[in-house]
Amino acid sequence: MTTTYKVILSLSLIMIVCFSFAPSAYSWLYYSKPEFRGRVIDAETKQPVEDAVVVVLYEKWEFGGPGGGNTFPIDAKETLTDQSGDFYFPTYKTLIGPLSRVSDVSFIIFKPGYMSLIRIAGLKIPDEKYFAIGKDMLGKEGDIKYVDTHFAEPVTYMWKGLMGIVELKKAKTREEKWRAPMVFTSSLKSKDLPLLFKAIEEAEKDLKREGI
Repeated sequence: MTTTYKVILSLSLIMIVCFSFAPSAYSWLYYSKPEFRGRVIDAETKQPVEDAVVVVLYEKWEFGGPGGGNTFPIDAKETLTDQSGDFYFPTYKTLIGPLSRVSDVSFIIFKPGYMSLIRIAGLKIPDEKYFAIGKDMLGKEGDIKYVDTHFAEPVTYMWKGLMGIVELKKAKTREEKWRAPMVFTSSLKSKDLPLLFKAIEEAEKDLKREGI
């Protein structure tokens, strides 16, 4: 057995041992998220909101050294709601590197004239569980059990209600109209989310026309 072969064999064994005993959160991972669907309606009229921009941010947590780690988007997808107020995102899969783990996705929903939404009001469960439903469950009564392991002792939340329904509130006051376009986009730019940034630009033009 040559010296080079021994070195390669030794390194291979070390890697196998390390990855066998390391927590799954800190090894190479196959990032996978299910399909998401939902329906956006007006909070007052309960009617469908067409052409609302819906963004899904696919996020991961990455170890950052002694100071801990950070969660940030690795990709983003966007779409517009249809005449029924419905939106849909297909399954998403990619690879993430070492010292990383899969995080819950985040959603942004916005349409000029309405307040932006970045968290489904009243939910103590991740938004992605609210939208990870089949077509037959959209708008139907359902229940979700979620175990939050971010605490010293796991906390279990139970939720029951209509699945995938999002209510957008009209922006009425000066403060609401100014705040509406200020949505969280992190490091993402207009080239990443052209539909969202176009909607924000339209909202800002409306404010200028109104002299607000």
